[in-house]
Amino acid sequence: MPDDRPEREISSAVLPEIADLATPLGPFQRLRGSLGFWRLVVLLVLAVAWEGYGRWIGNDLLFPTLGETLSALWDATRNGVLPARVFTSLRILVTGYALGLAAAAVFTTIAMSSLVGRAALSTLTAMFNPLPAVALLPLALLWFGLGAPSLIFVIVHSVLWSVSLNAYAGFGAVNQTLRMVGWNLGIRGWRHVALILVPAAFPAILSGLKIGWAFAWRTLIAAELVFGVSSRSGGIGWFIYENRNELDIASVFAGLLVVIAIGLLIEGLIFRLIERATIQRWGFGA
Repeated sequence: MPDDRPEREISSAVLPEIADLATPLGPFQRLRGSLGFWRLVVLLVLAVAWEGYGRWIGNDLLFPTLGETLSALWDATRNGVLPARVFTSLRILVTGYALGLAAAAVFTTIAMSSLVGRAALSTLTAMFNPLPAVALLPLALLWFGLGAPSLIFVIVHSVLWSVSLNAYAGFGAVNQTLRMVGWNLGIRGWRHVALILVPAAFPAILSGLKIGWAFAWRTLIAAELVFGVSSRSGGIGWFIYENRNELDIASVFAGLLVVIAIGLLIEGLIFRLIERATIQRWGFGA
């Protein structure tokens, strides 16, 4: 047998200093580890790059500076034109998004109830999900006329298939053991769906809601840019279109900035709050 190793004694003086894990982090350390802080840094870098490039170009018809864009944004907000356009777009968006979610709930319920429903959903999704919603706008104008109903129709199309597909995939991916635990606890019927299936499938459902929102917002702006509604009831897309025709490029950039800001607000605030109140609270998220 090999000889035993000789014992070694190491003095604590030669050990590296170990930080106290209980020591609270300082303000700078907490800030450096915050995702929101680094998002703000990215936005500031983009703002500086925007201003610098605009000054380097020196032509506000091609690329206005950030200062000129903010000035145009303030003027359009102060005279009430831009708030009215924003309200029109958001009203149409919320209506179409809500109808799309309701239709997706019906389709998903049917698909989860029978084999025929699953076949119908998979076939319809494969057919219509790749179809751009704006491509249906000429038909919508023929069917519903020039106005908000046509825009709502294409928004419903853009929301319906992505949300249905994600919800169906989420329900289908729920662990069978989790289902059986609910049955063993006597949770059946609608309570089984509400208390077991929906929380387990909600990460996929929320992903579908985000995708549907992004598709709806892009579809609405694109439809307003291409066809508008009318000069009195148009939304942000119509605001951008009008100012492009008048060669007021700073106002065009102001409209685009509003579109981006609304997207960041919805994604970073509303959906984030929903995620914290559901997925993270239920233990299905990080």
